[in-house]
Amino acid sequence: MGKTLNNLKWKPLWTSHIGCIKGCIDYLKMDISLPWIFGATGHAFIMNMHKLDCPSGPTAWNFARYLELVKNVGLEIDLISGFKKEEGFKDKQKKSWDMVKAALDKELPCYGWELNLPEFYIIHGYDDKGYYYSGACSEDGEGPKSWQEVGASDLGWLSMFTVKPCKSAVIKKQVKDAFEFALEFSKNPNKYQFEPYKSGLEAYDNWIEILESDASLSIGTPYNAAVWAECREFAAKFMTEAKDKIGKGYEKLFDDAIAHYKIVAEHLEKVREIYPFCEMQPEHLKDSGKKKESIAHLEEARRAEEYCLILLKKIHKEL
Repeated sequence: MGKTLNNLKWKPLWTSHIGCIKGCIDYLKMDISLPWIFGATGHAFIMNMHKLDCPSGPTAWNFARYLELVKNVGLEIDLISGFKKEEGFKDKQKKSWDMVKAALDKELPCYGWELNLPEFYIIHGYDDKGYYYSGACSEDGEGPKSWQEVGASDLGWLSMFTVKPCKSAVIKKQVKDAFEFALEFSKNPNKYQFEPYKSGLEAYDNWIEILESDASLSIGTPYNAAVWAECREFAAKFMTEAKDKIGKGYEKLFDDAIAHYKIVAEHLEKVREIYPFCEMQPEHLKDSGKKKESIAHLEEARRAEEYCLILLKKIHKEL
């Protein structure tokens, strides 16, 4: 018993959830660009930061609305999720195993959470022993991972997804809904954030306070810098595509947004360069000069981001 989808691979990205979505889209031979996936799902515009120097911000939020926006793009996603401390967790592990097997048998792509690291991973096959997957630190593919192990880690969170194509929304709706989600997320409503995380401009405030403290940093700042710099880079690219597709009459607003998202991306990229994830040295995380330099870039990024949110609101209203 088993099945392998040989052409199903993840797209190497810091934002692993988008990397899995892009991998599914490419396998299904759908003509959707990477900037459009980042932007139309709203992921390009969000930011979520723990009050401590924690790497969980990019993945620890309620992504129900995000999955709805993925449907706007043309992918319908079914999900089974739950905590291992909850009653019926083992049943969910088995149901998700059966769900993934059935999808792969139909040659539909799948992905899941924490097949290896606490990231999202493409699931490209299964056999009697478990799942076969690819993703961060499993670039060439790994497995089998038994279904009883998934969700049984210290984090204890199970999330398994199956993907199939569906009819996409009209372009204008994709853009408008993405901006609406980005604006809602930035206001830090309880439906998206968990304690003690903050979103939007308050996420910058959390990050700056971390760097202003006397505490030594961990991998949180390097990882967050890599993810959020990547997101804002694609925010600018998405705005460029959106301008080309629906920009008639809105050119000035889109041009302004493109310019300012580039500013945000440039400053976040500077933080990423100060704290390079893969080349990080322990002494860098204690260096007060690097902290001061990073704070200056985050303050500039925050100022530009504040104006970007104003522009998103204006464009959303006009659309």
